Order: sequence, then structure tokens, then C-alpha cells
Amino acid sequence: MSRTRRLAAILAADVAAYSRLMGADEEGTLERLKALRHELLDPKIAEHHGRIVKTTGDGLLVEFASVVDAVRCAIEVQQAMPERNTGVAADSRIELRIGINLGDVIVEGDDLYGDGVNIAARVEALADAGGVFVSNTVHDHVRDRLPFVFEDLGEQQVKNIARPVRVYRVRDPDAAKGAATRALPLPGKPSIAVLPFENLSGDPEQEYFADGMVEEIITALSRVRWLFVIARNSSFTYKRQSVDARQVGRELGVRYLLEGSVRKAGGRVRITAQLIEAETGAHLWAERFDGSLEDVFELQDQVAISVAGVIEPTLQAAEIRRSAQGPTIDLTAYDLYLRALPYSISWEKDRIALALDLLRRAIDRDPQYGPALADGRMSFLPRQRWMGG
Repeated sequence: MSRTRRLAAILAADVAAYSRLMGADEEGTLERLKALRHELLDPKIAEHHGRIVKTTGDGLLVEFASVVDAVRCAIEVQQAMPERNTGVAADSRIELRIGINLGDVIVEGDDLYGDGVNIAARVEALADAGGVFVSNTVHDHVRDRLPFVFEDLGEQQVKNIARPVRVYRVRDPDAAKGAATRALPLPGKPSIAVLPFENLSGDPEQEYFADGMVEEIITALSRVRWLFVIARNSSFTYKRQSVDARQVGRELGVRYLLEGSVRKAGGRVRITAQLIEAETGAHLWAERFDGSLEDVFELQDQVAISVAGVIEPTLQAAEIRRSAQGPTIDLTAYDLYLRALPYSISWEKDRIALALDLLRRAIDRDPQYGPALADGRMSFLPRQRWMGG
């Protein structure tokens, strides 16, 4: 079979968290992927004059004669995905990662090979769920021809490619503007998002460890019943982004953020984490963890448990301070609170019960009355448990 070479725009796409989706609902996932191909992907590829080179269980490789067509196709596909996920639970949504490269390819029959294809696949692997990432060759050809925003992510060292590849995230300007301005309401209880940890090792293979570390922390924090924890799919949209705590807090509707980094040296790894109050950007807590990579999963478990164990009381203290700042305009609630104060210094069970009753009545009248909430949390409830009340 003869081989030829040509310049082509190569689009690589796959489904984020495909293994998890299949593990949870194999038949349902396959049916939804089939519908996605038939109703969206195949029509869009044909509309933009693309050719499907090959497919895998969760991905596909597409060739375009025009790099402009390739980028337009990718953006239009990603724009259509949120509507398809309307009403679908966050952990069941199908989200695509797309990478595009322009380069020289080897043509053998209907198949394509070479660095032009390999780089597209590597760029796609860097993309976040719902994202379109492109190489510098794509950016150079389309930046003045398409009305999109290109966010420079710098040079990335990718597997089996000798030279670093400069990568750009492509955004629809209207969507980017909307994401920057939308604000979600805060839930009724303390809320936190664990952002993707930064891989400082200079080794792309360590991405799995950093991402796994975050997933373990999210799982550990989710066991704290009084805490609202944002799902991984939402927080990971900020992967490889330089984020502003206030903006992320508004966009995700959370009061606290946990961010961190992972650095590997030899057989050891250092993990740093810090807790941030989103509204003010203030750092509430920071810690460093060192360990051996001999047992990766055990290390992830240990760090996740340690982080969750420290964060829980830190968040409790922060919530108490925040609540204590909230006054009331309900004079009856204020009167009930003042009547409870003389009993708050007592260790007698009857007097504590009376104070608790007065505070509960004050809170019933004004559920946001900070001093009443704080006094109950800090002083009376622990003593009541100690006394068996």
C-alpha cells in the first residue's frame, strides 16, 4: 500500500471520565454516545467538510482540509453540549475534550499517522471537559480569521514528542463573557470547591496523581454532612487556569476554595494545600504534606483524610466568626438573646437548657441572627453533649 504525505488539520476528541460513566451505566452510556454521534457529531463534521479517520470506544479522529473549519466545528460542538446535558445529573453527563493540531501527516489508505496526528492526540489529552485546546500551529493560522478568544497556556511537554508544544484554550467570546459575569447563589450551608491541584513536577505523567489527589479530597469532604461540596466536573473546568478566588466563588456559588500543588522529586512527592475564603480572598489555612510514591493510593488516602480532618474544624471556626457578625432587626429576637446571656456562663443543666430554649426561639424569629447562632454553636451544644442532654 502506497504512502503519501500532506498537510492537514487533525481534530482529536474523547469523552471525559469515560471509564467512570461506563462503570456506572454501561448500556445507557453507549446509547447516549450513539445518539451523540448520530444527532450532533456526524452532522457537524460533515457540515464543516471533515472526514472521520477512525473511532475508538469513546473518541474519534477527524481530518479537515481547512484548519478554520476544524476550529469552527469544535466550538459549535461544544456549544451544543450543555443543552444535551440539560436535566442530566452532573455525574452522568457526557462531556467532550477536543484537541486540534495542524501538521504534516502520513497517509496510508484511509488512515493517518505521524507527529501531526500524535500532537493532536496529546493536545486533546491536556484539554479539560468541555474544552477546545489547539496547538501553536493552529493558533497562528486562525487567530486573525475567527472571532474567538485564545488563552495562551504556555509550552507543554507532551509524551513522545521531542519539543514542547505551545497550547491555547479556545473560547467563544460571548460564552467567556457570560461565564465571567454569572453568579450562583450560595447554598443554605457552608460550601466549598476543591480546585484542580497544579502539577509542578514538569512530568505530564504525574497529572493522574494530582487529579486523583483532588478526587480523594472531594470524596473525604463529601462525608462531612453539614458541608456542601461542589462536584469534580464543575471544579475541574478551572484546570490549568489562573483563577481569581472571588470570581470562582461567584461562578460556582461557594464560600470557600481549596487549592494546592503537587511536586515530585525522585520517589517522593510534596503536596501543598491552602484554604481560601472566596469572598475576601483571605487565606484561612495552609499545610504541606510529604510522602513516598511507593504506594500511591495509600498516600492519596492519607493526605485526603488529613486535609479533611483539618479543614472541618477550620471551616467551623470560620462559619462561627462569620455568623457572629450578623446583627438582627427583630427586637424580640434581640430580647430573647439578651435574656439567654446570663445563663450562658453556667454549667448547671437546667440553666443551660433555659439558655438553649431562649436562643432557639431567637433563631426561629431570625434564622440569620449571627450572635444567637454563634453562641449556640460555640458554648451550649458541646456542653449539652458532654452532659448527655
